[in-house]
Amino acid sequence: MSEVHLELTNVGMEFPTPKGPFKALRDIDLRVDQGEFITLIGHSGCGKSTVLNIIAGLYEATEGGVLLDGREVNSPGPERAVVFQNHSLLPWLSAYENVELAVDQVFKKSKTAAEKKQWIEYNLKLVHMDHAMYKRPDELSGGMKQRVGIARALAMQPEVMLMDEPFGALDALTRAHLQDSLMEIQKELNNTVVMITHDVDEAVLLSDRIVMMTNGPNATIGEILKIDLPHPRDRLALADDPAYNHYRSEVMRFLYEKQRKVEH
Repeated sequence: MSEVHLELTNVGMEFPTPKGPFKALRDIDLRVDQGEFITLIGHSGCGKSTVLNIIAGLYEATEGGVLLDGREVNSPGPERAVVFQNHSLLPWLSAYENVELAVDQVFKKSKTAAEKKQWIEYNLKLVHMDHAMYKRPDELSGGMKQRVGIARALAMQPEVMLMDEPFGALDALTRAHLQDSLMEIQKELNNTVVMITHDVDEAVLLSDRIVMMTNGPNATIGEILKIDLPHPRDRLALADDPAYNHYRSEVMRFLYEKQRKVEH
């Protein structure tokens, strides 16, 4: 049995509101192995982003806690890099300079100027952006900006990549290309990924396990589905794969039957 890499134990989160405390999450228990790709899925308001923000150290859980390699997580750190839906690049810097900022933050003392340059170029190449490294964000498409955001996160050499709907704002074709890139990168780097998505196909294509959340308030983990499909995964081949379609229907059943969203 491999060592548990990331561990959430009895995590609960309460937010103060003018009407009194709002209990967003309760009893979140999750063990993630090194190199595992986990997706969190559930309806809006089920606390997916809250879970991610607690792992990132941006929120401190009001109950329970998070351990990474046995160390408590209670503040942000470079070993946990976050990629948001909005790329959040600095508009006055080139793609190269945006990645350089992250590299300087983590490797200022440990890499020489030549090593830093090589490392920045390596990470831009991983996301297929080496051809546009000197362009500024306003010269790049949405998908290209998101690639630079991923390169910036990877360049910190994080143990865990946290991704909050990183492809949510992109068109279907760009999204598919980025999913393929992410699968390639993860195969090469074997880093741990925890990603939020609303897209069932994306979850099944990318994940080793899908964590399905119940509706909030008081959201918790409803079911965890292990995706036993061999890697590398090919979206076209999987379209006709009975196992793929079985996993897909399991997630759909959870979302639309067991956790039907009640509209008020």
